[in-house]
Amino acid sequence: MDNRADVRAFLKSRRDKITPEQAGLPVYGRRRVLGLRRGEVAMLAGASVEYYTRLERGNLGGVSDSVLDALAKALRLDDTERDHLYALARASAGGPTWVRRLPKKAAVRPGVLRIIEGLHDQSAYVRNNRMDLLAANPLARALYGEVLEQEPANTCRFAFLDPRVTRLYPEWERVTRDAVGALRVEVAKNPHDRELSNLIGELSTHSDAFRTLWGAHDVHVFTEGTERFAGKWAGCVSGG
Repeated sequence: MDNRADVRAFLKSRRDKITPEQAGLPVYGRRRVLGLRRGEVAMLAGASVEYYTRLERGNLGGVSDSVLDALAKALRLDDTERDHLYALARASAGGPTWVRRLPKKAAVRPGVLRIIEGLHDQSAYVRNNRMDLLAANPLARALYGEVLEQEPANTCRFAFLDPRVTRLYPEWERVTRDAVGALRVEVAKNPHDRELSNLIGELSTHSDAFRTLWGAHDVHVFTEGTERFAGKWAGCVSGG
């Protein structure tokens, strides 16, 4: 898979977010770039301008961990962004060119189903890397009833394409921003997932809001927190 465009856009978007003052660099004269210049990133990473320019053109194949670490430090990447940079580098290193088709609805192990069904006082569900809801207990089915009307039931598709979304997600802007960031992470980790690529293509075609967020190249990993649904607060914990 040729991911040079994604690498190029990600590195430039991170460079644009950092001011010279934040990087501890002096500022002289008028600047034409939003954030750091390529030469400034190269200096902070201990690399030549020519080498960093090659990296930002999307050529991460064969780059050592030490270079990636230096680049992450220069661009002030957080842990999620740093892991994303490593995933992009692994994809750039080459590999099989065949496209892997994952099942649209994977089977959920019986033991997992018993766990979520046993949670009688809270909602619980299982989803895959494409944000398809694969299983849900009674409270989750009540909470996500409108999402589950879809086939497949996909929270990201619902968030961008269903006009009823704000009835479920009052904090729509944050929810969609985090969802797109999570999809960015998954694309870098699973570059041959055709169903994931199809979902992104569908959302890009039909949603201006998705296209804008996708173009920002921000990344996100769900951990734990509290989320508000239809006027009520619910705890949310996600894991690998």
